Amino acid sequence: MVPEGGLYSSSNPAYWTAALEVYQDAVKAKGRKQPKLLLLDKWYQEELPGAVTQRKEKYLTKEELVKLMEWKLCRGTFRPRLQQLVATNASETVEDCTRKAFELLPDVAAAVKELSKLKAVGPATASAILAAGAPKTAAFMADEAVESIPGLAPVRYTLKHYLCYLDRIQSCVERLNRADERKTWTPHLVERCLWASAVADKLQVASPQDLDGEKEEAGHGPEEADRARKKPRRE
Repeated sequence: MVPEGGLYSSSNPAYWTAALEVYQDAVKAKGRKQPKLLLLDKWYQEELPGAVTQRKEKYLTKEELVKLMEWKLCRGTFRPRLQQLVATNASETVEDCTRKAFELLPDVAAAVKELSKLKAVGPATASAILAAGAPKTAAFMADEAVESIPGLAPVRYTLKHYLCYLDRIQSCVERLNRADERKTWTPHLVERCLWASAVADKLQVASPQDLDGEKEEAGHGPEEADRARKKPRRE
């Protein structure tokens, strides 16, 4: 069983790997009310990072920003006004602003402030942009992930609260990489695990809390779990 303090309190990589293994099922459960979420999440987690990192300079296009906002709202509370407002940003402004933000890393605070110059973009959306292009530096400010960390609920969508959250995420990354010889844990990966664990528990998906974390086998870390998740599943 996961320790009483929840997944965040554990330094056992097996529990975190178990959480990652139910990530796709958690997305499916969330997608029962937002059918687009499955495809949008695949795009955000797999296609967008590839597109951003393959560019000579990292940046997002306007179309990517609009789609990212749609993903974020499908995952959380859908607010049509935000979707409409983010689409009013000029293409040149989006590319210029996101390029500058990535160049400012690893100064996350400065990068978030730069992104917040865009219409409809606050710390949470800014964190999603940064996590897509720099997963080793930033984590998406998902409500469920934030609330999974002791002392951070209720969620406040401010830069100060995001930086506090990111600091706690980075501390967790350090703990996990000390315990795991693969040392492949990143802020974005930890955030995804926290989100999956919380959603699985809330929506009664086969939860990682029900798995025996002590049964970790060699070669069964986060990368293996991600590869297994991407394989076709038999229903």
